[in-house]
Amino acid sequence: MAAGDVDYDAGGPGYAVHRRPDPRIAAVIHGALGAARTVLNVGAGAGSYEPEDRAVLAVEPSAMMRAQRPRLAAPCIRGVAEALPLDDGAMDAAMAVLTCHQWPDLAKGLSELRRVARGPVVVVSADADAMKGFWLNAYAPELIAGEQRRFPPLETIAGMIGARSEIMPIPVPADCTDGFLEAFYARPERLLDPAVRRAQSSWSFMPEGYEARFADRLGADLASGAWDARYGGWRARPAYPGALRMVVGYPA
Repeated sequence: MAAGDVDYDAGGPGYAVHRRPDPRIAAVIHGALGAARTVLNVGAGAGSYEPEDRAVLAVEPSAMMRAQRPRLAAPCIRGVAEALPLDDGAMDAAMAVLTCHQWPDLAKGLSELRRVARGPVVVVSADADAMKGFWLNAYAPELIAGEQRRFPPLETIAGMIGARSEIMPIPVPADCTDGFLEAFYARPERLLDPAVRRAQSSWSFMPEGYEARFADRLGADLASGAWDARYGGWRARPAYPGALRMVVGYPA
């Protein structure tokens, strides 16, 4: 079974540097795990958002991503969401952070999370409709359109992970340490760094030359002041209520 729509063994270097967990987002995720003492983290990558005060088992298909996990991180096994090597109800809770949009079989992956978790299943994803409100859409509309196609409807996720579920927004802090696209809503200069973009899988779907044209246009507008004339108010926002969402499903 394919591990996902991105080859992280080829494109994964640098994720542990540029995709560091943000403590405010982590607090929201950890709160949703409730009283769970054992947690399965699926599509775990380099270990972001794994709680340190609980027993965590991680599942990650990419050797490159597993190699970037901290030395004292939770144990991580090679595997995919669609075929978790665990018994029914083996864990108190399960989590999957910004990963389910990459799975080849969403329904199977989410059903596996629900199968192995006795309690809550916590999925962090994005509201595709809300993505167009980000100023980046004016500079990279094809990128945003591509992301909208990748992310599944939140209601679909909610219906698959619990008999009862809820969908909650996660505001993105202006100084967010997790370098996904919206993390730089107030720091547009950071998106000019190729290393930052390499840690954002969405760019890998763009045609050759697209990134260079994007960087040239954004760089020119930042240098001339055109970006600030139009979007400068974004720099003053302490948080951005953008597309980031948390879906929590309960068994009953």
